[in-house]
Amino acid sequence: MKHYLESAEAVLREVDSNENGLTSEEAERRLNENGKNKLKEAEKDSLFKKFINSLADPMIIMLLIAALIQAGVAVIEAVKAGEGFKLVDFADVLVILVVVIINTIMSLVQESKAEAAMDALMEMTAATSHVIRDGIVKTVKSEDLVKGDVIVLEAGDAVPADCRVLESYSMKVEEAALTGESVPVSKAVDVLMCSEGNAEVPLGDRKNMLYSGSVVVYGRGKAVVTDTGMETEMGKIADALSQAEKEQTPLQIKMAELSRFLTKLVIGISVFVLIVGLAENLITEKSAFTWTHFGNVALTTFISAIALAVAAIPEGLPAVVTIILSIGVTAMSKRQALIRKLTAVETLGCTQIICSDKTGTLTQNKMTVVDHYGDDENLIATAMALCCDANIDDSGVVTGEPTEAALVAYAYKLSLNKNDLVAACPRIGEAPFDSGRKMMSTVHDTADGIVQYTKGAPDVILNHCKYALINGQTVPFTEAVRQDIVTSNKAMADKALRVLAVAMRKYDSAPASFEASDLEEELVFVGLTGMIDPVRPEVKAAIDECREAGIRPVMITGDHRDTAVAIGRELGIITDQSEAILGSDLDKFTDEELVEAVTGFSVYARVQPEHKTRIVRAWKARGMVTAMTGDGVNDAPSIKSADIGIGMGITGTDVTKSVSDMVLADDNFATIVNAVEEGRKIYDNVCKVLQFQLSTNMSEVLIMFFSTIFNFTILGPIHLLWVNMVTDSLPGLALGMEKAEGNLMRRKPRATTDGIFSHGAGIDMVWQGIYLAIVEIAAYVIGFMYENPGAKLSAIWGASEANNNMCLNAVAMAFLAVNFGELFCAINMRSRQGSLFSKSMFRNFNWWLVGAFVVTAGMTLIPLYIPFLRDIFFPVADATGSFHLELNELLISLLLAASTVPVFEIGKAIRRKSERKKGNIV
Repeated sequence: MKHYLESAEAVLREVDSNENGLTSEEAERRLNENGKNKLKEAEKDSLFKKFINSLADPMIIMLLIAALIQAGVAVIEAVKAGEGFKLVDFADVLVILVVVIINTIMSLVQESKAEAAMDALMEMTAATSHVIRDGIVKTVKSEDLVKGDVIVLEAGDAVPADCRVLESYSMKVEEAALTGESVPVSKAVDVLMCSEGNAEVPLGDRKNMLYSGSVVVYGRGKAVVTDTGMETEMGKIADALSQAEKEQTPLQIKMAELSRFLTKLVIGISVFVLIVGLAENLITEKSAFTWTHFGNVALTTFISAIALAVAAIPEGLPAVVTIILSIGVTAMSKRQALIRKLTAVETLGCTQIICSDKTGTLTQNKMTVVDHYGDDENLIATAMALCCDANIDDSGVVTGEPTEAALVAYAYKLSLNKNDLVAACPRIGEAPFDSGRKMMSTVHDTADGIVQYTKGAPDVILNHCKYALINGQTVPFTEAVRQDIVTSNKAMADKALRVLAVAMRKYDSAPASFEASDLEEELVFVGLTGMIDPVRPEVKAAIDECREAGIRPVMITGDHRDTAVAIGRELGIITDQSEAILGSDLDKFTDEELVEAVTGFSVYARVQPEHKTRIVRAWKARGMVTAMTGDGVNDAPSIKSADIGIGMGITGTDVTKSVSDMVLADDNFATIVNAVEEGRKIYDNVCKVLQFQLSTNMSEVLIMFFSTIFNFTILGPIHLLWVNMVTDSLPGLALGMEKAEGNLMRRKPRATTDGIFSHGAGIDMVWQGIYLAIVEIAAYVIGFMYENPGAKLSAIWGASEANNNMCLNAVAMAFLAVNFGELFCAINMRSRQGSLFSKSMFRNFNWWLVGAFVVTAGMTLIPLYIPFLRDIFFPVADATGSFHLELNELLISLLLAASTVPVFEIGKAIRRKSERKKGNIV
């Protein structure tokens, strides 16, 4: 049954109740049968499950497999040698495990906040309610209410369940959390009728219904409970909230793609190296083949394949990306944007659509008088302030029903404090507001005698006026006077202002009757006030900035169409009312049709919660990265469905904040623009780190592949792990501290189809990796020839196996070239396309990168000169051997590494020229 379309008597029959309520026995039976009036709690993942999920990344799995195999190899070699296990033998394994554990802990710390949406929704439910049972009013727990209970409500009460109104005495209910409409709704008993062509009445227009989560702000009434728990409108929102699937952010998708790509690449290359290595040995040693020898060769080749896998996997990458995102979280919090979900930091950077709730987000959620009509503004303000029940304290804070609070605040701005007015003009009688007659009258004892003030709807007030106050004179209320007032009223209404009229009447003595029918006749028209929930002053500029950044703002509200259109025009969201649509009209579109039509609308009025979710999904179906902002409970499902949900920290409900990815601490729409810039910067920096680490890791893969194929060793697993964990990580973190490049907010939002290797990034990674590999191999060759004068170049092949001492200096020079080459590569990567020597690079100097360069350079030299580490990194073959790196060898390695700077600068210049031809901003 649609209870709002039925009479109160019919609803009572349907729920098997009456105006005297249920008996205690019947209420108990229904409670046992249907359950409590509360919402289901969402299941939460255990800490163990979260830990396991964090290990599901393919790169992490590959590392764990590599560690397990490496540990097995170390055990086998120790057993073959007949020696006990040494910690040094498991150095590679321990390093890998430490990397995995650190990354996992960091992820858990950042994302272990359990979703509290259901808990917050339950907190919003009234703790106790006044219910009629056994014919008397009792106070019971709200969770014990059942369908058919008759409840009694008054101002200040939270509505505990969905109810059909039975009695209303000027009852007004605040439903903004559900509908988004800031003006309280007057409640009545009358049956509602659907508008032509519609089978539904929008939730915000159901004036004979009360909904769980709303609050009575004025008057009193009585209602029968029609739905409880998950069957209420609040329950439907909670259900939608639990069903809304949270999709991966663009960065998560790209990182997952990268992980899968690297996993396949590592497996493919490692298998290839293993097969080639075994085949090569079988061919060269076929005359002296033995299974024992083959086993030894297989083990050696297998270790090389594992070393290759270690080289290909950027072990420090997950941790570095996590840390960069964490740094971004801190930076955003300083700009009033609080990030709840770590991976959502960068999503803002590619946001293309921002769907924003109007009330409290674009507007101030505070009705304010912004216009008036009448000669005596002070008299208008005085009359309005006295003829209402809102109050003001000594500090100027107004409390009461929002419309009346706006009138008292209006008077206060004109230096008319209501407390002073009441003291001078005490109320001696009144005719309370009634939704039927749409007026309220108060009678006051003033210094000028007894004065009555009456306020209400303009059309009603005018019908009760006989005179008008013009230029301080009371004149007859002629048709010309009426038309002048009507014209002014229409002008205000066209600007979506809520218009109230006020009139007065003087008496020689107190009237004998305070009945409305006796008071509200022969009135003197005084004036009009126009009020609206005004836009936030900073929002217009923020929306202009959004458009400059290529972002389309969309307004979604439960408010009336006229109000929505006026606000949309004022902010520049729309230029014509044809760009606005009602929520009821959205029901006429199928999901497929809405996907096609959604680009034609930027303002949505009188929407219900399910409409908001459909709008968000329609934009997403068009491939647009969509953000949704809001503060009310009604925004929660759409916020969770959006690519990034943005809650309001001050006016936002706990529900909205709990499901959002980001919370605006200052409720300032302009903060979103700052967050977009920060998000773009973070993603830009993450891409710099990815390109830096992947190009350097490619160089490592190439040198390992090259050395394995040609049967000599340039770097071992311990060298590669050192490079990946030290030289990759610290400069990578420093790159994450780069400031935003000057053109960042003039770029178009990146498309969701853009991968990590888009816009030439993949090509840059390849050629830069190849050049780094050439530098590193050149360092090895030069080092070998320097230490073995007279030796032929062909002597390198197999030299590492024949005599390890011949290659130590070559390995050391290659080790230096790898580390310092990557350091210079990091410096070049401060801008992926901009010149390192541009003014902006010097203006935004990155001292973190300078520090990382110095620290990493020092750590690179440590294994060369600390005896304990030198024995691990560069072990001599026997007691007769020795290792010492000369200054000339050190300088040669540094010069080779530094050559990356001019070479990469030339590459970036070519890339800039190419991008400009395509019309892209560089």
